[in-house]
Amino acid sequence: MDFANTATLNKKVRFALLSVALVVAGAGLSACNSDPDIDITKIKANTDPADKLYAQGLANLNAGNVGEAKAKFAAIDKEDPFSEEARKALVMSTFLNYRNGQYDEAIISGNRYMKLYPESKDAAYVQYLVGLANYKKIPDVTQDQRYAAETIKAMQAVVDNYPSSEYADDARSKIRMAKDQLAGKEMQVGRYYQERKEYIAAVSRYRNVVEAYQSTNQVQEALARLVECYYAMGVTSEAQTAAAVLGANYPDSQWYADSYKLLKSGGLEPRENTGSWISRAAKKLVLGEG
Repeated sequence: MDFANTATLNKKVRFALLSVALVVAGAGLSACNSDPDIDITKIKANTDPADKLYAQGLANLNAGNVGEAKAKFAAIDKEDPFSEEARKALVMSTFLNYRNGQYDEAIISGNRYMKLYPESKDAAYVQYLVGLANYKKIPDVTQDQRYAAETIKAMQAVVDNYPSSEYADDARSKIRMAKDQLAGKEMQVGRYYQERKEYIAAVSRYRNVVEAYQSTNQVQEALARLVECYYAMGVTSEAQTAAAVLGANYPDSQWYADSYKLLKSGGLEPRENTGSWISRAAKKLVLGEG
């Protein structure tokens, strides 16, 4: 074999291949340079329109596919956030969050709805859902009662802003129960102080119940505890007044019987001092304005 000729041939082949590659690459670059610039951030996602997404969400909900339904409703907010379907989807998202026990999420989505659509036809319902979600998160009286206060705030908004709605009556009922919870917390703290003979601190808690939570079930005990604390401190006029108010409003209660017995043991009896804060609070108790 002629190695010199073979080397020359291989050199020619390599040169030919390199030339072809350069031609192809040049053609590619030329083609790219001739295409217009494309802003990929402006390419819209290939998704269904809002009305179709909403219909799909309802269909999934009816079929029991709650997770898929929530996904469809959430997609509307991204697809067309200012549409009527977006408003209705936010209602449904709030409802589904509440129904699934995702109360924090229900509160967030519900409050967002109320900020965006306070005058809409579904506003009363959504505000009511916010109240219910807070109500479900109220713990027992030994714990922080922030959600009881939030329940009162949310349900009071239903009563004040949508008084003729079908949710107003139950909103009032939830307010009463939440107030009873707050009063129960005050009573728990008051008893804690009373057991340690910190009577002034205990009186402060019981007074708050009598003045701020007059419609609750805690008032009877609060008045009786005031009799005990004032009697222990030697402030007999206030002890007698608390007992008199207790007897006037709850004459058949065991709390009054115990308070009467305590006063009699010291040679005293219930007697109202009209200048006492307890007497002023009693007017609201008698009138049922708590």
